[in-house]
Amino acid sequence: MVTPRDTALVSRFSAYGSAVEIGVGRRPEVAVGLADRGLSVTAVDVAEFDVPPSVAFVRDDVVDAAARDDPGDHYRADLLYGLNLPPELHRPTLAVATAVDADFLFTTLGYDSPSVSCSTESLAEGETLYVAREQS
Repeated sequence: MVTPRDTALVSRFSAYGSAVEIGVGRRPEVAVGLADRGLSVTAVDVAEFDVPPSVAFVRDDVVDAAARDDPGDHYRADLLYGLNLPPELHRPTLAVATAVDADFLFTTLGYDSPSVSCSTESLAEGETLYVAREQS
């Protein structure tokens, strides 16, 4: 089910040519929405999840990727994003985004504070989007 929040995120992320969703889980709606708009999208998670064919899936741990000399080709995109991303994944995802020269934007569960320096944007339904790394 696509929510107004999903629609706002797809709209915000659609300016990119390619994107990687960190921790897709069982909610690939934003990734699918981006793929429907023509973006090349990869979903990454530590567990195996089914995603529609329009979205590539790679089983990997962003914490491990941050520790590698090369995080991996599947992280090479214009945007790395996470939805409801837990604080323990903020720093590793930022490290991977920096390593591959990608922007990093994310949301939290609402009660979590970002564990990295970032600015904020307000989206639909009162959602806060955190901008940890964005090229100007």
